[in-house]
Amino acid sequence: MTARELRELTEGELAEKALAFREELFKLRLRASVSQLENPMRIRELRRDLARIATVLRERPRGAAPTEGGKA
Repeated sequence: MTARELRELTEGELAEKALAFREELFKLRLRASVSQLENPMRIRELRRDLARIATVLRERPRGAAPTEGGKA
């Protein structure tokens, strides 16, 4: 998911997505420990999506205007 898509969601929806991503990440890590992982890149994608969600949630209370590509 892109940050733009995440910014359009409510805080409740973001929390639900974060929970689902954490559960999936946990399951993938378990499967990776027994070498039954089909797509190892999915772990990296989930970690980055969780970081994006955390960033969007942190931006909101501060009133930070979303920037595109790091440009103000």
